[in-house]
Amino acid sequence: MKPLSDYSHIRGICCAPAMPDPRTGDRTRMNRDLEFCKRLNLNSTRFWMSQQAYERDPEGYIARVKEYVQICYEHGITSMPILWNGNPIHDFTPPTEDEWVKMEVYAKAVIDALRDEPGLLMWDVINEPMCNDYMNAVKGTDQYEVRFAQLEAYVRRMTKIVRSLDSENCITVGHENWSHCRSSNDLVDVISFHDYTGTRAEMENAILQCKQMSEELGKPILNTETGCVGRANPYDVELEMCAKHKVGWYLFLLVHEGFWSDIHGLVYPDGTVRDPAVIAALFGFFRNRTPERIRVNANKEGHAYMAVKAVEDVLRVEPTTLFMSKEKTIPAILEAAEYCANLLESAEMVPMWDPPTAKIMCWRNMDWESLNDFQRREEEWKVRQFAYELSQLVRKNCMF
Repeated sequence: MKPLSDYSHIRGICCAPAMPDPRTGDRTRMNRDLEFCKRLNLNSTRFWMSQQAYERDPEGYIARVKEYVQICYEHGITSMPILWNGNPIHDFTPPTEDEWVKMEVYAKAVIDALRDEPGLLMWDVINEPMCNDYMNAVKGTDQYEVRFAQLEAYVRRMTKIVRSLDSENCITVGHENWSHCRSSNDLVDVISFHDYTGTRAEMENAILQCKQMSEELGKPILNTETGCVGRANPYDVELEMCAKHKVGWYLFLLVHEGFWSDIHGLVYPDGTVRDPAVIAALFGFFRNRTPERIRVNANKEGHAYMAVKAVEDVLRVEPTTLFMSKEKTIPAILEAAEYCANLLESAEMVPMWDPPTAKIMCWRNMDWESLNDFQRREEEWKVRQFAYELSQLVRKNCMF
C-alpha cells in the first residue's frame, strides 16, 4: 500500500466533474473550472461518480473520467473519486447478490482505469451514507439504530469490495458527521468527516474528535466537505478553524450555478465573487473579530456629509417659472446614490448579499426607452426613493 501521509496540505473542492461534453468533446466548462482552481490555489478535487452513467455507456464514461483525472493532474490538481452516494437513499433494502455483482463490475472498471494514475489521491467509497430520507424519517426513534446498522453493513461491504480490488491506494468514507466515522474507521486508511455545524465551538469539536480518533488509530484525517451559508457554516470561519488545527479540507462547491447556487460556491461563472471574505480566507487572511478591530469612520474626511448633500441637492425640485419646476435626471440621481452606496459598502454598513451598487447598475443598464409612461414614472419614483433611503442610512450610521 502507498504510505499514509499528512493531508493538511489539501486545499480541495467538491464538485460534479466538468468532464468534456460526451457529444462534442467541448472542454469550455472544464477549462473554466481549472482556471478558477489555479487562481484560488486549490490543489485537489473530490467528485461524484455514477454507476448508472457507467452502465449506460461503460467505455465512454470511463474514458471521460480518466481524461478528467489526467487533465486535473496536468494542472497540479489531485482527484478523489466518490464511487457511490448515500444521499439519494429513500427506501433501502440490501442489494441482491446480482446487484452486488453489478456494483463490483462498476467498481473494478473505475479502479482498473484510475488506480495507476499519479493524480489519484484516494478512493471515497461512498458519500454521506447516513444522510438521506431513509435515516431522517426515523430520527429520535428506536428504528434509527436498526436502519443505521443496515446502512453500516452496506457501507462495510462496499468498502471491502474496493479494498479487494485495490490494495495499494488509500480508501476513505465521506461521513456527514464525525461520530459516524467510527462505523468504518477500522476499514479505511483516512478518517474523513464533513462539517456543516453552525458555531465555532461545534466546528472545533468536530476537528478535535476526529483528531482523537486519529491518535487512537494512527490514521490521518480530512475534512472532505464543508462550507454552507444556508447552514450557519461560513466558509471563512471553517477555513480559519482548519488552518488553526492544520487540517486539510474540501469546500462545497466551486461555482455559483445550479441547484446549490444560492447557498454554496466560491465564484460566479464570470469570475466575480459573492463574498470576498471567503476568497481572502483561502489565502490565509481572516476577518478580525477581536477587541483590537478598528471600526471604519466613513465620515473622517467629511465625505458622508458631502454624499448626503449630493442626494439632497439632486432630489430638490428647482422652480423655473410660476407653477413649473424642473427635476434632476435619473443619471444624476444615480450618481449621487452611488456616492452614498460606495461609502456604505466599503464601510460594510449595508448587507452585501444584495449590494446597493448592484441595483444602481441594473437601473443604469435598463432600457428606459422601452418603458411606457406609467412604467417610467414608477421606475423614476423607485430611483428617487432608493437614493433618499441610502442618504438616510449614511446619516444614521455616521451619526449626524
